[in-house]
Amino acid sequence: MRRLITSPGSVVTILALLAAVACSGGSEEAPPSTAVAFEGARAIVGDGRVLEGATIVVDGGRFTAVGTGGEATVPEGAERVDLTGRTVMPAIVDTHVHLNTTREELLEDLRQRAYWGVGAAMSLGSDPDELAFEIRAQEIPGAARYRTAGRGITRPEPGRTEVPYWINTEDEARQAVQELAGQQVDIVKIWVDDRNGQYDKLTPELYGAVIDEAHANDLRVTAHIFSLEDAKGLLRAGIDAFAHGVRDRDIDDEFVAMVDEHPALVLVPNLPGRGVPTDVSWLEGGVSAEQFAQLQKQAASENPAAQEAFGIQARNLARMAGEGVIVALGSDGNTPWAPHQEMEDMVIAGMSPADVLVAATGHGAELLRLDEAGTIEAGKSADFIVLEANPLDDITSTRRIVSVYMRGDEVDRSAGAAAE
Repeated sequence: MRRLITSPGSVVTILALLAAVACSGGSEEAPPSTAVAFEGARAIVGDGRVLEGATIVVDGGRFTAVGTGGEATVPEGAERVDLTGRTVMPAIVDTHVHLNTTREELLEDLRQRAYWGVGAAMSLGSDPDELAFEIRAQEIPGAARYRTAGRGITRPEPGRTEVPYWINTEDEARQAVQELAGQQVDIVKIWVDDRNGQYDKLTPELYGAVIDEAHANDLRVTAHIFSLEDAKGLLRAGIDAFAHGVRDRDIDDEFVAMVDEHPALVLVPNLPGRGVPTDVSWLEGGVSAEQFAQLQKQAASENPAAQEAFGIQARNLARMAGEGVIVALGSDGNTPWAPHQEMEDMVIAGMSPADVLVAATGHGAELLRLDEAGTIEAGKSADFIVLEANPLDDITSTRRIVSVYMRGDEVDRSAGAAAE
């Protein structure tokens, strides 16, 4: 056996080297990971794909990895959250709302939407001033994102809101669009409706000028409509989206053929109430006791006229969806939980739950041009909902919310949503 013989001097040298290594950067502890890995859930991506047993990694407010079977790398030291048996879907995108117009009320509207899993909402034509654009530019903790059409465009409607531009000439139409372009609105909203004969409505010449000027300024136009005749005229003029479906009658073959010639057209059906007794028990705890009692009373009524109106619009939605028209979700008005009702109505109308979920997420984000929202994919904002059950089996499972995350942070839902 050979013995290693060291001198006192060599021992000192070795000790010095060991001390240097101990003090070097190579031995410093890595900073703790800020990532969170959500594991085991069914992930509804938002573009039609479904990932079973998915791993979803969130860091810095964004999805950093999404996959199954080891496809998503979990950083060392990441927090792990077991979601086995749960379903995860993107936050809902509501493309048609009309919210409050004072700062505190508007912020509360957006917080309520976050409570119900809505990650973004677009106001269509009822924002009177710069507040909407100020809020749009902000990322508010625990609140949905905001998008706006600013002031909409219509013919004079005395007795109704005076927020929209009231126009009577093509020059006024173009001037209104130019002002909206200067504000960089997210879309231009027009109303083409005589309100049951009460007002003159936008003529083809007027809405044609709006659409032409908007397209010249790289803006899209969405239209509130009622009649099939107006819907056809708007298609001829190059409309980009319908903020409602046709409501006066069943659509005909001519209209379907016209729609087929506009593959980029987006339909936001905004279905009306079905006019039949409905179960609203899922709202209990999410609204005040007084409001819940009122909703229960309203939900118990039956309305034959509403049933007929729903039938027309449901048939029209089913036919257009069957033709492959891009469908997005919009709820109209200012009811934060309404998207969940709308999704159920869209399924009742004939769409599959899978298609409705894409309409409520990926398609909505595309309409709002929110590239960072709408789907659960690496690089996108971590806006998502954790559900108790699978909405692909029963669309009303979107209401069975376990938790909501906005930009990677969990929304505090402990106190319930504030009553409107």
